[in-house]
Amino acid sequence: MKEGVRAITLAHYAQMHTRICRPIGLSNDDRKQIVDYAIARIGHRYDLKHIFDLLRYLLPTIPVPTRFRRRLLALGSNDPTRAICSTLIAQAFESVRYPILPEIQRTWSDDLTRADCYADIYHIRHHSLFTPRDFDISPYFDIIKPTIESGFDYRSLAWSDAMHDPKRIQCEVTETVKTKELS
Repeated sequence: MKEGVRAITLAHYAQMHTRICRPIGLSNDDRKQIVDYAIARIGHRYDLKHIFDLLRYLLPTIPVPTRFRRRLLALGSNDPTRAICSTLIAQAFESVRYPILPEIQRTWSDDLTRADCYADIYHIRHHSLFTPRDFDISPYFDIIKPTIESGFDYRSLAWSDAMHDPKRIQCEVTETVKTKELS
């Protein structure tokens, strides 16, 4: 957290429970704009005030109706060089108007001959209110689980509470060792 926004490889997350949220239908130009937006913010510090404000917003203890809670908070430090991950990602997608979890307002036609006609109007939520979960549940992102995509076999797991024959436990070679072997 003290290092702020930084670029790291996916290998850093290899042993963690990871999901990749892949946006559907992005053009190459929009993809580049989103990546450029994020790269331009490398080095920005994390906004710890925003993290605490967001926690207070999501886990309120005060008896105030949900619709008024947002007004009680000034989320974050209002410093454009500070961010939290989900906010930064939301801002990057908003830069190309890609939906994450928009509020959708259905508007019906005023034309009496077309009473069954409507339009869905999308409203972008403020980027400061997004959490990682929002990308998971968004209908506009495919969810890729690398463990499953790489051929998960539950029978090959070495459980700590089971008796194992040491000769049958598979040894996995780390990426570092594989790279050295290829050299």
